[in-house]
Amino acid sequence: MKMLKQQLVERRNAADRETVDFFDLVIDELNKPNPIMDESTALDLLFTMLFASHETTSMEEHEKILERRVDPDSDITWEEYKSMKFTSHVIHESLRLANIALVMFRKADQDVHINGHTIPKGSKIMICSLASHLNMKVYEDPSVFNPWRWKDIPEPVGASKDFMAFGGGLRLCAGADFSKMQMAMFLHYLVTNYMWKTVSGWTMVFYPGSQFPDGFHIQLLPKVSNMVLENPIKKLGA
Repeated sequence: MKMLKQQLVERRNAADRETVDFFDLVIDELNKPNPIMDESTALDLLFTMLFASHETTSMEEHEKILERRVDPDSDITWEEYKSMKFTSHVIHESLRLANIALVMFRKADQDVHINGHTIPKGSKIMICSLASHLNMKVYEDPSVFNPWRWKDIPEPVGASKDFMAFGGGLRLCAGADFSKMQMAMFLHYLVTNYMWKTVSGWTMVFYPGSQFPDGFHIQLLPKVSNMVLENPIKKLGA
């Protein structure tokens, strides 16, 4: 959101700006004597459009997989899984913001010297992975869900001090790659078989960890021959 606001201000103040995209259309509206929206509403609209583009990109990726299949009812192959590049971005961004393990514990087996400080041997250390995942020096607008950021950042193999979704070192989760594959398969069957809409409870907080205090309730709708049934088959509460 911070990045969107900065770009909005820069474009509005540009001396020779031309209307070339949706962003400019929003600015044209804001510059009218009696605009139908204020800057806050405009930013919400732009963010919604950005989020919607994420879903569309992911959907296109999975539709292409279905189009290439000889048997539309066949299971996901290894080649199909490895072709889910944007889905992989979504998974890593989700893990960055919503890691299940909020903290990790370690014990110093020797004196450790870091930046002029000494951690004595035998000390018990608590590491908060979310703190590194929201590091503004590493991730631009860290509180924003933006899968596109992984297009320009090498996706983590194992763990690093900037991404610890599956722990690290000798205690790195042995099932990390298997877990990401399961998430990819879930997303594939979700976006190719269902549509959904938000019902209530989408307020998100980041302490401790990412969570929805009031839950996150959606209506899940089955797709039938590219059409959506009128009545929801189920309500999900996360």
